[in-house]
Amino acid sequence: MLTVWRTHLRQWVLKRGQTTSTLAVETGTSQSAAATVPNAATNRIVGKWLVGCSGLVLGAVVLGGVTRLTESGLSMVDWHLVKEMKPPQSQAEWEAEFAKYQQFPEFKILNHDMTLTEFKFIFYMEWGHRMWGRLVGLAYILPTMYFWRKGYFTRSMKGRVLGLCGFVFFQGLLGWYMVKSGLEEKPESYDIPRVSQYRLASHLGSALLLYCASLWTGLTLMLTPNQFVETRRLAQLRRFAKGTGGLVFLTALSGAFVAGLDAGLVYNSFPKMGDRWIPDDLLAFSPALKNVFENPTTVQFDHRILAISSLAAITGLYFYSRRLLLPRRAKIAIGCLTAMAYTQVALGISTLLLYVPTPLAATHQSGSVALLTFAIWVLAELRRVAK
Repeated sequence: MLTVWRTHLRQWVLKRGQTTSTLAVETGTSQSAAATVPNAATNRIVGKWLVGCSGLVLGAVVLGGVTRLTESGLSMVDWHLVKEMKPPQSQAEWEAEFAKYQQFPEFKILNHDMTLTEFKFIFYMEWGHRMWGRLVGLAYILPTMYFWRKGYFTRSMKGRVLGLCGFVFFQGLLGWYMVKSGLEEKPESYDIPRVSQYRLASHLGSALLLYCASLWTGLTLMLTPNQFVETRRLAQLRRFAKGTGGLVFLTALSGAFVAGLDAGLVYNSFPKMGDRWIPDDLLAFSPALKNVFENPTTVQFDHRILAISSLAAITGLYFYSRRLLLPRRAKIAIGCLTAMAYTQVALGISTLLLYVPTPLAATHQSGSVALLTFAIWVLAELRRVAK
């Protein structure tokens, strides 16, 4: 009997040892897997960071639009990376800054009766825009350094984030290059001082590219890919969505030429331009190509055509998507894109008919970025995942 009990005890001890060893191995394996970076958890962290950065870029675009609409962009006549972070404090400093502004065309031609109090308003608008740009730069660069050190980036992601950080720096230089064009003396011109519409479009376009790249990368890291049954119709829907997104981007970019030339003030009627569908001065400049970028009438006409084309494309995308069995998130994204498209067109028409009031015009510009946001969300939901 004692022998039997000893045998059972020995078997129990052996089983206990095997179980402990197995648990130790499993625990070590799980800890090793958890310690391996990058992983799904770190990807979500990086994704949230990039989406947050895209939100800051959105803020910079909106603030830049308000700065342009309030004609504040030429109030700071020089550029210093660190020195200008502190605005004038004393009365003497404000008077010195105002005296510098008075030497340039905008004051001489447009604001010759401006007071110091009025100058402070436009100065703070431009200063706020520049400081926001520096905040955007820090939001990209500092976390990049931290995540790089922690090993959160794959090899391909390292190239992407370096590109994004470099693009932020380029965007700042491009902004000052744009402002310089409005500070130049132009004796042969009788127009009011304004920045070059080409440089304005480049500045806005690069900001939108930075926004799109950050948002796309962030969403693809955060969102679990949808599982699709690959069909010919689904491939067509993806191509349709890509083309629509490109059209939305082009429409937003054309708005920079409208803003740069004050083209929203030349024909304040809809759907006709004045009493005509096609105005007489559509091709007033020679050569004809010059009208596309420098004739306010043509610029407004093109923006109308692009906006209506975008609305038609998004509407077509919505109805085509209804013929497919799509995941819930993808349906919501396409629905939001469609609703925003009609809202944006309504905002644009209202802005035109009311002679471009600043609050409504700023809302319309913000709406263009919101529309682009939903277009990127749709593309992220429809993306094909590499096997």
